[in-house]
Amino acid sequence: QLQLVESGGGLVQPGGSLRLSCAAPGFTLSYYAIAWFRQAPGKEREGVSWISKSDGSTYYADSVKGRFTVSRDNFNNTVNLQMNNLKPEDTALYYCAADVSPPLPQLFRPRDYAYWGQGTQVTVSS
Repeated sequence: QLQLVESGGGLVQPGGSLRLSCAAPGFTLSYYAIAWFRQAPGKEREGVSWISKSDGSTYYADSVKGRFTVSRDNFNNTVNLQMNNLKPEDTALYYCAADVSPPLPQLFRPRDYAYWGQGTQVTVSS
């Protein structure tokens, strides 16, 4: 059973940066499309970014375009989310999710992903 582990969260001031990582010990992440979701207290889980398993295609939510970048590090078997110019509204629990071939990934539907990590907290506050 694929297990995902997120890391890299923390407390950062507005305008700061963080890099989240998603790892899958014992499994090859390049076999899976990976999405990042986030959930703030009292809000629904929302998709943030997605990267394909093959050609490196990516999608981003409008709220993070130009600030977040998703990438694969196949040597280290991770998928990373570089988050720059963070805003207080980015505060949430961030999850990575994986599936072999999610349909319509630009819709960021949580039900399309079979595997989820436990999440890493990102707090943006002065």
